[in-house]
This record gives sequence, C-alpha cells and structure tokens, in this order.
Amino acid sequence: MRSGISLPSIAQALRDIETGALRARDLAEHCLARISARNPEVQAFLASDAGHVRAQADAVDAGLRRGLLRGIPYVVKDVIETAAYPTTYGSPIYSGHTTGRDAACVALSQEQGAVLLGKVATSEFATQTPGLVRNPLNLAHTPGGSSSGSAAAVADGMAMAAWGTQTTGSITRPAVYCGVVGYKPSFGFVSAAGVGVLSPSQDTVGVLARNVADAAAVVLGTHGQRYHAPSDDLRYTVGICLSAQWRHASAQALEALRSWTARLAAAGIGVKELTLPAEYESLIEDQSRLVAYEARQALTHERMTAATQLSPRLHERLAGGGRIDLVEYLAMQRRAFELRCGVEALFADVDALVYPASDDEAEQGLANSGSPRFGALWTLLHLPTVAMPLDAGSGGLPLGAQMIGRAGSDVALLQMAERASAHSRWLSGT
Repeated sequence: MRSGISLPSIAQALRDIETGALRARDLAEHCLARISARNPEVQAFLASDAGHVRAQADAVDAGLRRGLLRGIPYVVKDVIETAAYPTTYGSPIYSGHTTGRDAACVALSQEQGAVLLGKVATSEFATQTPGLVRNPLNLAHTPGGSSSGSAAAVADGMAMAAWGTQTTGSITRPAVYCGVVGYKPSFGFVSAAGVGVLSPSQDTVGVLARNVADAAAVVLGTHGQRYHAPSDDLRYTVGICLSAQWRHASAQALEALRSWTARLAAAGIGVKELTLPAEYESLIEDQSRLVAYEARQALTHERMTAATQLSPRLHERLAGGGRIDLVEYLAMQRRAFELRCGVEALFADVDALVYPASDDEAEQGLANSGSPRFGALWTLLHLPTVAMPLDAGSGGLPLGAQMIGRAGSDVALLQMAERASAHSRWLSGT
C-alpha cells in the first residue's frame, strides 16, 4: 500500500492479508507515515514507537501472530493501560506513569493479532477538562471529549480503529464531531479491567472506527467472533424517541436526523415516533449527579495527595459530588436499577431507538469539548448505542445521530446500524 492510498475496510484488509495481497507491514507503514505527517497539527498521539509497531506487523507477516484482527492497526485512549506505553489518564499527576500490563481490551486485541500503534490523548481523567487534540476536519474546532484522541486518530487515517471509553457521551460525541462511527457496547460487554475508573456503575469500553462494520469487527473479534453483515432481507423498525432534551439540539441537527429517517423510510425501514416516558426524563438529571458522586470516590487518592494538580473544572465537579449524601446516592442508584428493569417497554413496537448525538457541529476552539448530554440516559441504562455522522452542517462539519438497542442485543443493533448507515450522506459520500 503506497502512502496516500486510503485504508481499506477491516474486512477487506483481513482478506487481503490472508491471501497475501497485502502485508500487515504495509498497513503499519501507511499509518506511521500519516502519524508523522499529521500528528504535529492534530496532536492525537501521546506516544508511538515505530520499531515496536513494525515488529508486531512483521510477526503477523511471518505467521507468528494470527487471529481475527491480525495486522489491523489500532490505538488506545490514555485511560486504558498499555504495557508498551505510559498511561497518564490525561493528568500531569501521572506523567510517565507505567503499569507494566495491558488492559483486557488491549490484551485481547493483541491476542487476536492486532497491531498497537500507540497511545492517544484524552481529557483529564476522562472528564470535562480537554487536552490539546484538534478536530482533523477543522483544526480550529474541538474533536469532542473525552475520547478525543481516539476519534481524531481514526478520522484522520492515522489508525483503523481506536479503543475509547464512555461515562456519559465520550464515544458518541467525538465520533460525530470527527465524522466517524462510535460504538458503545452494552455495559460490561467489553471488560473494563485495566481501565481508569471514574464511575464504575457507568464506565463502558467501546470502539471508534470509520464505519459500523469496522467497529463491530474489533469488538466481536476480541470475543473470538466474526461480524457478519446484515442479510439483504433484514427488516426492522426504528422509533424516533422524542424527549425534552431535543430542545438543546440545533435546528440543523434535527433536520439532519429527520432527513435521514425519511431516507430510511423510503428504503423500506419502518419509522415511528414515540415519546420518552417522564420517569426516564428525570433519570437524565440523576446521571450527571451519579458521575459526580462516584468520581469523587474514585479520585480520592488524587484529591488527597495531588489536589493542586487537578484542574479547577474537575475540582468543581468533585466538590459537587461531595454535596450528595449517601441516602440520595443510593436512591438514584435504585431508580436507575428499576428503570433498567423496565426499559424493554421502550422497545415494545420498535427494534431500535433513534436519538440525537450532539447539540450541533463541533464547537470552535479547544477550551470546551461540547455537551455529552445526549449520551447520558443510554449510558446509565447500560444500553448499546451506535453513533454516526449523517450530513454536513452549515459550517462543513458533520451532524449526526445515534441508534440505541436492547441490552445485550449488540449484534442485532450493529447489523441494523450498518444498514441504516448506508443512508448517511456523510458516510456514503453522497
């Protein structure tokens, strides 16, 4: 593969590596060249060792490393442990910090023959204080947070896939802002072992990739399973889930969503509207308070030993968590549990839900990374989501939406989302 030639899909790359039409080393060199050319501006990568990358790829080409992801170059968000690179959690407190082990998602990727390109940036402890990553589609705009480096690296062709995490909307929003696909699996579907904890009742490991099939291939591959594309006769119905949150979305974001669902209907996919029940509306506010309480617990060591190295924004959030007492915390957890038990009712007449993914196009500037609000409810409910860009907004950056599935229905959701993504003007290039 010559420098400048676009990367193939993961499925195509795996076929070509298997037949000898493509070397893993070619993929690696392509990504290394792109990193060298673009990372000084995009600033997605924190660390990458070209020698280590080439050694992994050469082992694939020599037949020493095999598996369902053999030769696929990927990156890892900096709250996920890697034996080969430091894990700093986006904080100066842990500059140069190494743990000597790979998190489960990384170790499983390595076991399946994938090629680790390096570590990419995140916001401070995957919260609201962003790093220096820029949106590769427009360097003057945020890539979103907190999986900022993951989204930017994939969007700019520096990697074929990236592991990220979501506590509220940290996969969903960066994916749409940068014009890629973000798959947040059902809670616990990807092991969180070796991932920096922020909110243990919500932290979810997921993938950012250039399309739905690539995201599916990575996550299912670590489970030793192949992803199979939807059959031509797949039939399903989506429910446009209306809620009070929609008032935060811009007119053009809602128009992109409506236009997309109209195209789905024209293609024979069922489209209905439903209204989010009031009890779920109230749970949205609980979500951010639960994060604040649990983050204060999780970061107790840092608060006690390195408080001056925490950002003012994080201090404020942790202080908010301190104003929540245990009785209130447990009451919120109980409400969340009860509504998770009843969430199947939302899918009574539909196979998946459709919901906004972000307020609008990516914000200008790097001081803020946009609101994660549209991911909050679905993360707390532990449901799988697939976010995708749909169309360009007035500023030329993507607008998107997300599809939400039943808990544990990840494969079915991915197949529905792949079919629906064919009607995304952004992804299809139409």
